[in-house]
Amino acid sequence: MKIATFNVNSIKARLPRVLEWLEEASPDVALLQEVKTVPEEFPSLEINALGYEIAVHGQKSYNGVAILSKTPIEDVKMGLPGDELDDQARYIVEFKDDATAFNAQKRGIIVRKGEINNAITATLYEYLECNGIKTHYVKKLGITEQLVQAVKIIPVEVIVRNRAAGSFASRYGIEEGDELNPMVIEWCLKSDALGDPPMNDATAVALGFATPEQLEILFDQSSKVNDLLQPYLHDRGLELIDFKLEFGVDSAGEILLADEISTDTCRLWDVSTGGSLDKDRFRRNLGGVEEAYLDVFHRIVRNTHA
Repeated sequence: MKIATFNVNSIKARLPRVLEWLEEASPDVALLQEVKTVPEEFPSLEINALGYEIAVHGQKSYNGVAILSKTPIEDVKMGLPGDELDDQARYIVEFKDDATAFNAQKRGIIVRKGEINNAITATLYEYLECNGIKTHYVKKLGITEQLVQAVKIIPVEVIVRNRAAGSFASRYGIEEGDELNPMVIEWCLKSDALGDPPMNDATAVALGFATPEQLEILFDQSSKVNDLLQPYLHDRGLELIDFKLEFGVDSAGEILLADEISTDTCRLWDVSTGGSLDKDRFRRNLGGVEEAYLDVFHRIVRNTHA
């Protein structure tokens, strides 16, 4: 039996190519991703004509999958187990122990990082949701997995800075730890290949990375996240020096906080000692990386759920 997959990125736009592929490859079972249409608008007649039965689960303009089979399709279950009435697209995110720095130029493994960052992200997103910040987070599934809403990521990374540190301190020739008043919010293009270059509003809009309205929402939401996280973390002995956020657009066109908030994306210093308790220990070869991650886990997750 030949089983093949095809990320079609809109079945309507690429129907001729899909039909050509089905005739040439002639798979017994074809699994189509990103069909981006509802079942009633799927081009069933054209595909049936090639001898395939069809099962489709999709949304208008977003996501969606289809199974094509030359043999009868039986016992079809739509959606996720235990959540059959949910018609929203979902992803399962897996947090891994792999670590990268300097746009993936430095690589390594941080033991239990996936488990720790999954738990921290889940805890912080639940806290933010309870305080009016809409996120893509749905629920924690396991030690390293969580269920999230499908969003199209806006390719603008948001950097929120409360104190000077890292590249910001180097760029402007100032001491690490200097307080920034007001806080600084920066945009960077989300691109490892280009080194995540900084950009201003005009660049982001002119190059089509975001609209003026989206940038306004990103700034407002990032400010609110900072206002919520600073006291929350300070109560746990952590000073939030700076952090990175990403946002995405869901199928209804709403902007949601996405990705993660964890020891990978935040610069966290111990309130008492000023010691680094984040990914800088990996970047700068400071040692004690696993111990720092575990320390933050205990302060955030254990203290919250105690």
